Amino acid sequence: MDPSTRTLVAGYLQKADNKLRVSVRLLAGGDYEDAVSRAYYAAYHATQALLLSEGEKADTHKGLVTLFGLLFVKTGKFPKELGKYLTTLKDDRENGDYEVLSYLDRDAAEAAVSEATQFVDAARRYLQQIGAFPSP
Repeated sequence: MDPSTRTLVAGYLQKADNKLRVSVRLLAGGDYEDAVSRAYYAAYHATQALLLSEGEKADTHKGLVTLFGLLFVKTGKFPKELGKYLTTLKDDRENGDYEVLSYLDRDAAEAAVSEATQFVDAARRYLQQIGAFPSP
C-alpha cells in the first residue's frame, strides 16, 4: 500500500475515533438521536478505511454497506454480526435524522455506541494485521 493511501486510512480511523468520542458525550447528555448518528458515522469512516485498503470507495451509504458485505463479510474477513451492526447503525441513523417520531431511546443509543465501538475496534485490528495502519 502506498504512503498516501496509508495516510488516508489513518485519517478515516481518526475521524472514526472522533465520532465515537462525540457519540459517548451525546449519549451521556441524553441526546440519543445524535448519539446514534455519530455512532453510525464512526462505523462509516472505519468502513471507508477498510474499503480503501481494498482499492474501493463507496459513493453512497447503501453502497458502503453493500461493499462491506461483499468484500469483508462474504469473504469471511469479518463476521456476519459486524455486517448486521453496520446495517442497523445506518437504519437507526436514518430514523433519528429524518423521522419526526423516532423510535430511538437510551437503550438504542447505548446499543449503537457499543456496536460502533466494536466495529471500529475490529476494523483497526484488521487494518493493522494487513499493514495498512501502524500498531500502537
